[in-house]
Amino acid sequence: MIKKLLFSRNDLMIHGFDLMVRLYLLKVFFQSGMTKIQSWQSTLDLFAYEYSVPFLPPEIAAIMGTGGELLFPVLLLLGFMTRPVAIGLFVLNAVAAYAYALTDFYNIVGMMDHILWGAMILVYILYGPSPYSIDNLIAKKINSSE
Repeated sequence: MIKKLLFSRNDLMIHGFDLMVRLYLLKVFFQSGMTKIQSWQSTLDLFAYEYSVPFLPPEIAAIMGTGGELLFPVLLLLGFMTRPVAIGLFVLNAVAAYAYALTDFYNIVGMMDHILWGAMILVYILYGPSPYSIDNLIAKKINSSE
């Protein structure tokens, strides 16, 4: 029994860990998005004077960034359009890390957060949706109808 518990694949633990990762990413990004919409003028000022988002006017960058922080983690938690959403969240995180590096280059702890989040998101880009996701339910429905 101990051998089976310690050395065999335990799907309940794997899926539980997957859910914890998705909930953690939801908390981090959604909370950031909620903070941005609480004071929109401050967010616009932040994107205009603090963040250096390349190729976009600050207003557009603020809308896209805030919208991505509010929408992408919810869709990732649900497992709906997992890979495209994960790619969007990865790009959002990379742009935030780039802007963070420009404004506070010597704060290695803050940058390590972005690296951790990027690694977590990369798992969903590489492996796709979990078995407990809307994407998986859709795939089962399509496969059963064929």
